[in-house]
Amino acid sequence: MRPRSAIYVSVACAVAIASCTLAAHSASAPPAVAAEFNAFIAKFRAAVKENDPKAVAGLSKLPFMGDEAIASAEQFRTAVYAEDFTRKNRTCLQTGKPIYDRDQENTDIYFIFCGELIFTFTRTPAGFQFTDIGMND
Repeated sequence: MRPRSAIYVSVACAVAIASCTLAAHSASAPPAVAAEFNAFIAKFRAAVKENDPKAVAGLSKLPFMGDEAIASAEQFRTAVYAEDFTRKNRTCLQTGKPIYDRDQENTDIYFIFCGELIFTFTRTPAGFQFTDIGMND
């Protein structure tokens, strides 16, 4: 009996976590935030479509991910763009659906999931910027 009840508890926990995750991702951005992001992502996607790392760097918060070694457009191109902006990821960024959320500091953020990577766009005082690439676990 004990192993079976452990399975039921595990299933119940998984369902609860999935429900919370869906609820968190069902939030929608306020209209002004959505409009601001839509203008930004159009520029970002145009730069990605042109395969222009300098333009993408110009739409990114530098130093990228707080790394002082990625503080210039050239450093961004060699350290980030060359590795993470593969043809597959560039295509995904063109077509992937941005997901809106807010972080712990109540900052507006959007994510685009591309395979094993999550591309993050954050609303900063300077407007939306590309701020992070993380692992999609």
